[in-house]
Amino acid sequence: MAHLLAAVSLPPVTFRPARNSPRLTTKTLAIRAVSVEEIPPNAVRRKLDSTWRGGFSLGVDLGLARTGLALSKGFNFRPLTVLELRGQKLELRIIDIAQKQEVDEFIIGLPLSSDGKETPQSNKVRSVAGRLAVRAAERGWRVYLQEEYGTTIDAMSYMVDRGLGKSAREGKQDAYAAAMVLERYFLEAGRRIELVLPKQLDLQERLKKGCSKDADYSTDESD
Repeated sequence: MAHLLAAVSLPPVTFRPARNSPRLTTKTLAIRAVSVEEIPPNAVRRKLDSTWRGGFSLGVDLGLARTGLALSKGFNFRPLTVLELRGQKLELRIIDIAQKQEVDEFIIGLPLSSDGKETPQSNKVRSVAGRLAVRAAERGWRVYLQEEYGTTIDAMSYMVDRGLGKSAREGKQDAYAAAMVLERYFLEAGRRIELVLPKQLDLQERLKKGCSKDADYSTDESD
């Protein structure tokens, strides 16, 4: 079984520098080249080794007024809380919650249109994700974007199917939507995520070290 797990190929991941980064030259791109083997998302690690239990993930559903958070520990997904904060207060609160929950990666829902195109809200989410990526990288944590189209409807259906009445659903939909973002991310094994990289090279190195210190799987087929 270990040999079969090691032989699984890693899914492609799109890497995007944090928003507001300076224009990249060819030389800069060469320096910044980071592979999925160097900074693997937890979903990839779990796919390669089903016994791996490290790496907790925080799902984030960013809204104009409210932000839903959900947590994944092992194979369990659960809505966590809804924050009515914005700007720096929101970012610091998310970091604080991640610290308490022993999270090492953030899966932020990226809103797209039904035909897969970006929207004005997509740009706002990217801005927040870029700032959060810097704060996260300082701690060796990663920030990823996961396409979230339809997760709000999925969240409502999920709550209704589980018998939650209108009063019980009140104010919780954003947290459940964040749980749906996490579920999609793990079901797809991280195939359609974007890693948001801070522009600072020292922070990029910290991200790579943060992943390597607890990596307990191998991609060498000779193992």
